[in-house]
Amino acid sequence: MVRIRKRWIGASALLLFALPLVGDQVIDRSVPVLDEAHAVPEHPIALVLGTAPTVWGRPNLYYERRLDAAAELYHTGRVRGLLVSGDHGRVEYNEPDRMKADLVTRGVPAEFITCDYAGFRTLDSVVRASTVFGLDRFVVVSQPFHAKRAVYLARRHGLQATAFAAQNPRRRAGLKQRAREVLARNLALWDGLVGTAPRFGGPPVAVGIRPQDD
Repeated sequence: MVRIRKRWIGASALLLFALPLVGDQVIDRSVPVLDEAHAVPEHPIALVLGTAPTVWGRPNLYYERRLDAAAELYHTGRVRGLLVSGDHGRVEYNEPDRMKADLVTRGVPAEFITCDYAGFRTLDSVVRASTVFGLDRFVVVSQPFHAKRAVYLARRHGLQATAFAAQNPRRRAGLKQRAREVLARNLALWDGLVGTAPRFGGPPVAVGIRPQDD
């Protein structure tokens, strides 16, 4: 009896360990990522996912590389506008405005950069791109691991999304980052299954798009 109980506990522990890894692979294998701008089909808009501009007082390379990738898409004509989505939950902290300012320094005209101030989660950014900003087709710009999760969520909500990879500052993810992404992907699977809504809605907002004949 004791031996059977130990086997049951062992099997349960193995299952609890394995299931999150299975969920991680479902997203990893189902979403391709493009890493060359010329390979990205032309889209009106790229959705640039926010993150902290600095970490411990130093530039956040994840942030910098996302903006580099977004600017590249714009300057190569693959997109004609950018939707920057991030956290502005506190007066003193404003990711979207900072992203817009830093994209302007990269040569993207301010009138073609639209800010979403309620992108508190990847889910919020993706779904609000449709429900608030009226987009049903866009390029997602972030590091590969993040872009895959965002595109998965977009597809679960009936949107056409393409993942474009910003450079990953690290060749290999650390254990902490890897564990966080496995958990985030499993949460994305759950959100997609139950149809989780964004934290905030809002009235329709028009995005700035460069005319095609420019």
